[in-house]
Amino acid sequence: MSRRVVVTGIGWITPLGHDIEQTWRRVLNGESGVSPTMIFDAKTFPTTFSSQVKDFDLKKYLSPEEYEEHKSVSRQAGFAVAAAKMAWKNAGLDQFGALDRTHAGIYLGGGEGPLDFGNFAKAAIEGWDYETNHLDSKRWAEVAAACLHAETEAEQDPNMAAGHISTLFGLEGPSFNTLTACAASTQAIGEATNMIRYGDADVMISGGCHSMIHPLGVTGFNLLTALSNRNDSPTTASRPFDRTRDGFVLGEGAGMLILEELSHAQKRGATILAEIVGYGSTADAFRITDIHEDARGGIAAMRMAIQDAGVSLTDIDYISAHGTGTAENDKIETKAIRGVFGDHAPNVPISSVKSMMGHLIAAAGACELITCILAIRDQVLPPTTNYENPDPLCDLDYIPNQKREANVRTCLSNSFGFGGQNDTLVIRSFE
Repeated sequence: MSRRVVVTGIGWITPLGHDIEQTWRRVLNGESGVSPTMIFDAKTFPTTFSSQVKDFDLKKYLSPEEYEEHKSVSRQAGFAVAAAKMAWKNAGLDQFGALDRTHAGIYLGGGEGPLDFGNFAKAAIEGWDYETNHLDSKRWAEVAAACLHAETEAEQDPNMAAGHISTLFGLEGPSFNTLTACAASTQAIGEATNMIRYGDADVMISGGCHSMIHPLGVTGFNLLTALSNRNDSPTTASRPFDRTRDGFVLGEGAGMLILEELSHAQKRGATILAEIVGYGSTADAFRITDIHEDARGGIAAMRMAIQDAGVSLTDIDYISAHGTGTAENDKIETKAIRGVFGDHAPNVPISSVKSMMGHLIAAAGACELITCILAIRDQVLPPTTNYENPDPLCDLDYIPNQKREANVRTCLSNSFGFGGQNDTLVIRSFE
């Protein structure tokens, strides 16, 4: 029999705030983290706004000695380190000296991201030999030495956030990173859960981090026509399930959870926030950027997670939707939920906090799972904001515009990524 896995700590750095309660309060109030892009000059881009983390300072989260060791982190790795420190403290592990660190590890969904995009691009352009159509390695090295931080190249490795966190806490157990696009942190949490279930670890830090608000990231998503172009009204641009939706809003941030084997948590007197009871993971095997129109992957992932959890369809009190605000995603996710829940689908409350936070890409699933944990704690469901025009193809209960008090015991959280990756978690109140 597999071991039970509980959540004992949470932490996040988001466009809506840098601590647990501030962000949650703003989510419930339906506030938007979207504003004109300030990280770089986006005035000439088709999309001139994003959901940015503001006023972030890693020094606030680390001791002077810790900061000196980790000050070279990339933007997204800095978010991850801060969120992990927050979760570690929230779990009471900062006061627990008996932790066996050989059985404590990390599993992240961490994205790629240049530490210094402007100078990186400058070095690449000036180091390019246009006659041979190859990079002149000598010239590249000269320019890079002059304008780049020494650690820049290494910090673009998606695994660097996991490396910083394992070093910060001295975790000697498993260390993994997955980069399955928008499903990454949900997949990481699911896989970390299974590692604890099967005895490979007793404690895992798991979640995700990402920052793609730079010219390369925005250009890529614009070329895919995936971003909203509602430049005249950025705060209302993210409108999941609304008939006038025209794409997602690019965001950034990090969400981290402390997962523990139940008896390990109980022995140290930890406060248990929730229990992870189900996980499903599938691939559409269809197209690189499109979800299968029959929703087969999402249906399979949800069914797998529900079966793994050993719960019935009527036990699901809330669905945290992937809900990006693109025409295809929301329509097909609705079809997937109907495919799983059948006639019961209209009775299940659904919302997408991307309507407020934007799409945090690899960090999205973890932050959305944290909202499920807080919904269970406070018995209240977050809204889908900017929902004004019903879509006949999206005809379920999306908790429009206002939070809702509810009896919340069991939640299902979906994440669907580019490449047809589908991951679902089921989490419930601990008993």
